Amino acid sequence: MIQTKGIRKSFGSLQVLKGIDLTIQKSEVVAIVGPSGAGKTTLLQIIGTLDSPDSGQLLINNTLVDGMNDKDLSAFRNKNIGFVFQFHQLLPEFTALENVMIPALIGKEKAGVAEKRAKELLDFMKLSDRMTHKPAELSGGEKQRIAVARALINNPAVILADEPSGSLDTKNKEELHALFFELRDQMKQTFVLVTHDEQLARDTDRVIHMRDGVIVTE
Repeated sequence: MIQTKGIRKSFGSLQVLKGIDLTIQKSEVVAIVGPSGAGKTTLLQIIGTLDSPDSGQLLINNTLVDGMNDKDLSAFRNKNIGFVFQFHQLLPEFTALENVMIPALIGKEKAGVAEKRAKELLDFMKLSDRMTHKPAELSGGEKQRIAVARALINNPAVILADEPSGSLDTKNKEELHALFFELRDQMKQTFVLVTHDEQLARDTDRVIHMRDGVIVTE
């Protein structure tokens, strides 16, 4: 599903990743943990094709990502990778339904098909009654579940989440974590999560510990 080989990344004289070899299987929920500065988010951004390594290889769904031009890489990312961020990053001027549809429309899906899929996902998230609400009218937990629905709209190979429950209270955090495993079980979805949440990490299929730009244990 995902394979990195010898991924290295520096910013100026600071070497952030020092040769990362990692394999993630389909339908795994994997947590990447470690202290601040370990390189977790940089690795997640490279896996998500939002940044490129200085050296090494990245394969997603048996596709070698290295060397793609910007247009092809953007199309590949939109189709194969879903993102969930700590602060949801919904567009405030659009409704919940419209926010979920956006990646599909960017991918040139027909509006009617995108709307049908978005409604199905929001129904799965138990948010059918919130479809026409804008982000300012939604709770933190609702906004994050909408962000997960948006990440799922194009049936991606993997969902990458950076501190997905970091801004949520305990109840919403537990509900979001349960949702990840429900999606793994029912939709065979793959998740890679960067988290400081010890409970979430313990519940995942595998925990990858990073320190000083290297994987220290799995």
